[in-house]
Amino acid sequence: MIFHPETAKQVARRLLEVNAVRLQPEQPFTWASGLHAPIYCDNRITLSYPAIRTYIRQELVRTIKQFFGNTQIIAGVATAGIPQGVLVAQELNLPFIYVRSSAKDHGLTNQIEGHWEKGQSAVVIEDLVSTGKSSLAAVKTLSEAGIRIEGMVSVFTYDLPVAVKNFQAAQCKLVSLSDYHYLLQTALEENKITPTMVNSLQNWQKDPEQWSLAHQQ
Repeated sequence: MIFHPETAKQVARRLLEVNAVRLQPEQPFTWASGLHAPIYCDNRITLSYPAIRTYIRQELVRTIKQFFGNTQIIAGVATAGIPQGVLVAQELNLPFIYVRSSAKDHGLTNQIEGHWEKGQSAVVIEDLVSTGKSSLAAVKTLSEAGIRIEGMVSVFTYDLPVAVKNFQAAQCKLVSLSDYHYLLQTALEENKITPTMVNSLQNWQKDPEQWSLAHQQ
C-alpha cells in the first residue's frame, strides 16, 4: 500500500535526483542473491542530503500517525532501517529498538537491541522491501519476543508479487512512501529512462527470476 500518490512521486523524484536508485536494463546489476536486475536501490544515500532526509522523515512520521497512531515503540531493521527509525522515533518522542539479522555471538548475544516490555506495540521501519524475506524475519523476531506488531513502514518497495504474497501470509500490513510503479512513472517524466526501456523494466517487476535468466551475461 502507498501512503499517498503525491508523496510517492516526490520520494521517487528525490531518490532519482541523488542516484539512490539507478535504472539500467541494458547493463543489469547483480544482486547479493545472484539475480540480475535492471535496478539498484541504496536509500542510505539520502541520509547525506539534509533536505531529502528531512522530507523522508516527515513523511514516515505522517504515515505512522495515519495508519498506526497509537504505537508505543519504533523498531528499525538492521542495518539501513536503523537511521531512519531513529529519526522517526526522535520526532515522535518514542522509544527506539532495532533488530539484527541474527543474534550476536558474543556478550549478551542479543538479536534485539534496546529496551522494551512484553505486550508493547511497535511499528517496524524498513528502508527497502524486495521479497520481504528479511523484513518479515525481523517482524517474526520481534513477535517472538512478545512485541505486538502494528505493521511496517518502508521508504520504498519494489512491490514484487512474492513480497505481496509474503506480507499477506504473515498478516503484516506494509505501507510504503513510494514504489516501483511511481518510480518508473517519475523516471519517464524526467527523461531518466526512455519509453523503449519501460517494457523491460516492467517485465522484471512481474517476474524477476525469469528476467534474470534472460539477461545472464
